[in-house]
Amino acid sequence: LYPVAPYLAQQTDRVEVQHGRTSGEAEWALVVADDGEVLLTAACDHTDRDLEVHGVAWSKNAGPDVLARRAWRLADVAPRLDDLTLRAWVTHGDKETEIQHGTLAELLTPAYWVDVLRTRDALTPGTVLISGTIPMAHGVDQFADAWRVELSDPATGDTIRLAYGVHRMLEPIG
Repeated sequence: LYPVAPYLAQQTDRVEVQHGRTSGEAEWALVVADDGEVLLTAACDHTDRDLEVHGVAWSKNAGPDVLARRAWRLADVAPRLDDLTLRAWVTHGDKETEIQHGTLAELLTPAYWVDVLRTRDALTPGTVLISGTIPMAHGVDQFADAWRVELSDPATGDTIRLAYGVHRMLEPIG
């Protein structure tokens, strides 16, 4: 569990980066709503891979955690969490390639993380927890122009989506 600054949790379609060695990771996120209800949504943890070699916690605070604009009540999907699918695609130019595909059964459960938050007195409105990720496909370039993530419920056919472009900032002046 890597605590990050709250402003890094964003709903955006554009991520600004300082160099070309950053990438996303398909994840799910728990969001504690104002009424205490726990919500589940799709997320993409955009990470600075050059900084990651010096410290994972540093790299996690160098890029945003992009959240989808929709969510499910965790209680509504809890009975079938292991069946939910998580997928991600990267775009290079005009070519989109799937880079991640798995189920929530591959990750620690939301219930586990709810218990962790509760024991830390952090299950409070405004808290966001990002899950960790599923494996990336071998041979797919993760340093992409864009990322797209889907969290799908095969039982209902419903899918939560997010997508964003990756834009390199101007070089420093001076």
